[in-house]
Amino acid sequence: MSFFDAVFLGIIQGLSEFLPISSTGHLTVAGKLLNLISAEHPERWTSFIAVIQLGTMAAVLIYFAKDIINIIKDFFTENLFNKKRYSEQNFNSRLGWLIITGTIPVVIVGFAFKDIIEGALTKNLYVISFSLIGLALLLALAEKTAKFRKDLNEISIKDSIIVGIAQAFALIPGSSRSGTTITGGLFVGLKRDVAARFSFLLSIPAVLASGLLELVHSFDYLDSSMIFNLVVATTVSGICGYLSVDFLLKFLKKNTTFLFIYYRLALGVFILILILTNIIKP
Repeated sequence: MSFFDAVFLGIIQGLSEFLPISSTGHLTVAGKLLNLISAEHPERWTSFIAVIQLGTMAAVLIYFAKDIINIIKDFFTENLFNKKRYSEQNFNSRLGWLIITGTIPVVIVGFAFKDIIEGALTKNLYVISFSLIGLALLLALAEKTAKFRKDLNEISIKDSIIVGIAQAFALIPGSSRSGTTITGGLFVGLKRDVAARFSFLLSIPAVLASGLLELVHSFDYLDSSMIFNLVVATTVSGICGYLSVDFLLKFLKKNTTFLFIYYRLALGVFILILILTNIIKP
């Protein structure tokens, strides 16, 4: 991987991580076109993707810093020091519980299918293309049937679990973590921008944990040049990720997700054409 490859992949990660268009799908297509994915060691590409997600996660932590600090402070205050029943807790403390319950499904599925997730199947472009198309259709259904009524303070434990289950489906490459969680949020009646905001907050525990875990595992095969490229890609992804978060929250206040739906459909079909014409290997 060259310096320019690292910058390019960092830009892709940053721009596509928070938009419902699948960062993994984009990165894997780019990685195959640049011949960066090893057939013998596909887990290394999984590690690379997970680690550079720490850059985009830093963007979320910075963008929502005030919210995160208030959630942590109020959660510990009302659950450890000045204990209150859930129904009596304030908004920030309850939001902490919603993030925890929403994270449980992806943790269970992630550990249960760890070998499959790190294996060659999740780098298969047929899987990615059909996932892009499938979730586009599901998101379109959500757009047509959702009520768009609930604000962040109206999310229930049941809602968080449903969105959490949707997040677990993001382990399928091409589905998009933000795509699945926003879709889940729309199905439970959240407003579009509220679904996106909850999606970003919900991503923090899972993405941070998986990124740090894969960073530790990657030490086994990283050399100085690879470390440099990893730092470059992670830094670039963080900068682009911050801009992406800001854009999506403002965009969804006034617009539907159909722009992303059409893009996913087009990209899924485009990948299939590349495969069928032997321009790229699946």
